[in-house]
Formats: sequence, C-alpha cells, structure tokens
Amino acid sequence: MPAEITIGFLPLVDACLPILAHEHGFAEAEGLSLRLVRDMSWATVLDRLLYGHSDAAHMVAPLAIAATLGRGRPAQPLAVPFVLGLNGNAVTMRPDLARRLTAPGQLADPVKAGAALRLVAQERIAAGDRLRFGVVHRHSSHNYMLRYWLAASGIRPDQDVEITTVAPPFCADALDAGEVDAICVGEPWNSVAVERGAGEIVMVTAQIWRRGVEKVLAMKERLVDERRSDVEAMVRALIRAALHFVDPANWDANAAILARPEYLDGSAELIRRAISDQLMLAKGGAIVPFPDFMFQYREAANFPWVSQAEWLYTQMVRWEQGAIVPDEARKAARVFRPDVYRSALVGSAEPLPGASSKVEGSLAGTTVVGTQQGRMTLESNRFFDGGVFDPADLAGYLATLP
Repeated sequence: MPAEITIGFLPLVDACLPILAHEHGFAEAEGLSLRLVRDMSWATVLDRLLYGHSDAAHMVAPLAIAATLGRGRPAQPLAVPFVLGLNGNAVTMRPDLARRLTAPGQLADPVKAGAALRLVAQERIAAGDRLRFGVVHRHSSHNYMLRYWLAASGIRPDQDVEITTVAPPFCADALDAGEVDAICVGEPWNSVAVERGAGEIVMVTAQIWRRGVEKVLAMKERLVDERRSDVEAMVRALIRAALHFVDPANWDANAAILARPEYLDGSAELIRRAISDQLMLAKGGAIVPFPDFMFQYREAANFPWVSQAEWLYTQMVRWEQGAIVPDEARKAARVFRPDVYRSALVGSAEPLPGASSKVEGSLAGTTVVGTQQGRMTLESNRFFDGGVFDPADLAGYLATLP
C-alpha cells in the first residue's frame, strides 16, 4: 500500500506542484498517495495542518515562521523541506489609480511608480481617505514585499496607507466592490480582476525582489522526523513535477488540469498565461511577457535557502516594531530544512547548492556557484532599490531600512 499524505492548498497557480505530482503519477512512482484538500483562506490551511487534519500544506512562507514563533497563537514548530516556487504575485490597482502610476498595458518602473503613488497617498490623506491595499495574510510574502516597496518609496505602511487582509479567492471581488484600491495576490486572481475590468496590473513582485521566496510546502517539524522517508519521497515527486511544469510542451495540459473544479476551478487560458510568464495588464490589452514572473525549478528555485527564511524573519520583526531576538532568529532559520532536501536528492541528477545560505540581493548578473553535486548558475537576485541582505548581520540589516 502506498503511504498517504494529505496536503491542504488554496486555489492558486502556485499550488501546481503537489497537484501535478498527483495527476502525473510522480507521487505514485515514489510510493506515495497524495490526498489534496482545497481551502479558501490561509488561516484555514494553517488550522487544518496544526490540528492534524492534513500532513502538509501549500503555504505562504512567512506563515510557517509565524506559527513556529507563536505569533498570534501558541507556538508549534513547522518545517519547510521544499519551496514551491518564487514570486508569481502582482500588484493590481483600480484602473484610475493604475493610470496615475503607468500607461495602460505597461508594467510600471518600481521607483517611478513609488514616487507617483506617494503623491496619490498624500492627496488621499489630505482628503481624509487613505489608500487601502488588500494582501492575503498578515504573515505573507505579499504583505512584506508590498511594504518593502512602499517604505523604500517614502510611503509609511499603516500610517500613510491602510493594509487589510483579503483571502485570495475574494481579492478580485474586493477590488470590484471598491473595498480596496489595490491588491497584492497570486495568479489567477490578478488576471480575474483584469478580465472583469475591476483592476489593472501595475507591477509584479519579481520587480521588487527578483528571486523572492513565495509558497512553501510546510509540515509539522515532528512529522518530518517521524516520516522522513515519506517526506524525502515527496521532495523527489515534487522536483519531478517542477521539471515537468517548466517544459513549454506541457503548458496546455497542465493548465487544463489546474483549471478543474476540484483545483482552481477557473479559466485554463488565464492559468496558462501565468505558467508561461505572460500577463494581460489591462482589459482588452495585449499580452505582455515578463520572464521569470512565476519562477520554478531553475537556479535551485525549490531549495529552502536558510537566508530566505532569515530575510522573512527580519521583515516580521520590522513591521511588528520589535527587535531581533537571537533565540527567535535561530528558530526562524531552522524552519527551512535544506538538510531534508539534500538527503532526498543526493545521488540524483539534480544540482544541489554547495551552501545552505547566501547573500540575498547581491547578484546583478549570471554567476556560477559552487555545488554539492551537478552544476549551477544563478542569475540576478536584486531588490529594486539595490538593497543587500547579509544573513550574518540581521540587526545591522534592519538598521539600514527606512
């Protein structure tokens, strides 16, 4: 009998790898049976995982750290043996606001758009009505990436603008209803808003941080240890799904699978655009390519870099107006488990990085890096403002931020 693993997920394109590992038989080939359970909010996905109704979860990366540290609820240590992808989110605004920042059908320059948005924010404050942004969870990369851009643009989150939480499947509805002026969400929900004419895509989060960590596969730390062989088998199944996902020959078939009612229950056309790094920015407009919009597989995209967990921890501390606590920092770093990823793939054809942490934002171009096995080249991982995160000095990094 195959070992069963129950995985909770939200209807987002970046839930693709567990779905495709199941549908294409990659999990079965590893002796696993995946049972996929669809939810509607990250809070429910987390509850299901913590209370033992699921074994693993498609999850926004910072939420795994927040749960481990006991932010908002009793602490339960989680572990991330696999990153489900980088970026794949966009900032979509009401058309009238979007056109203050960029021309229809053009992605905005983050620096110029930030300066223009600052003027709009000041106008709204003077009128007694702050701009309101919707993000998918307080502890989400969407929230931290949006805040990073706003703050670097001279806009004070929580003072100059309001940031509220909207579950991903309802983001387009909230924009359409006028409850928010902008959303930061994953696909296909930006494209749904565009199709309705409720919003226009202004930026993608890859413009803020070119290699920003996004969704992860999260599990209880205890379960990773108890079912280590099953977890390693799942890592192998997921990496095969990632390789399948990036092959253009598979885009049509994979989009059709993801569009099914039990998964995203949406448009295969919109889903295919996302997985092929193409977006319609404004209703009726041309399709605009953005290479690496939803980054998968290449450059160890699925490797759980400890430095990524540490960057997320600094942002959690930053926006909760706290200070770096060494014991907390160690726990946050421990959430990402490159040791599990390595042991699952050692001896395979998959490249493995030689290090488990790196300086984020330090690469402007193509760089060959040392490996444990195979060969690996990394491309630009820059932040839009030129910032560099050295995980050796968390407090020093925080001190440099506005």
